[in-house]
Amino acid sequence: MGHCYHHALSSARKFGGTAKDYIALHNWFDESKCITADFRHRALRHHAEGIFMLERIFGTVITVSTGREVPVRQIGEQHVIEDLGFIPSFADWVRCIRPEPWMQRAQPIHRIVDPFAAEADPRAGVVQRQAGGG
Repeated sequence: MGHCYHHALSSARKFGGTAKDYIALHNWFDESKCITADFRHRALRHHAEGIFMLERIFGTVITVSTGREVPVRQIGEQHVIEDLGFIPSFADWVRCIRPEPWMQRAQPIHRIVDPFAAEADPRAGVVQRQAGGG
């Protein structure tokens, strides 16, 4: 769809009230444009989990200027469907990420910070037993 204001106008048409009643919710979905200003920003919030995050942040319902209570989840679903045509899962987005070598270079920090992991390190040869334990 595009701009948050247009999503807000669409919400007002669908649920009542004015665009001002909805703009904060639609802005939240698209704040990720500050990270990447193309369609990829949607991977951060435009999915089922993002819709539930919206509800946790803004509450279960909002009361619009007409006094009507509108379920926040429905507003989130409307936003995602208008942008993508359906509501994907976060897993749908992740499946589309092409793995790069740097993404898989997690350092085994547990060997540095956990004294029990260091003692049980298979590279050390034999597992050392703790005093008084098994």
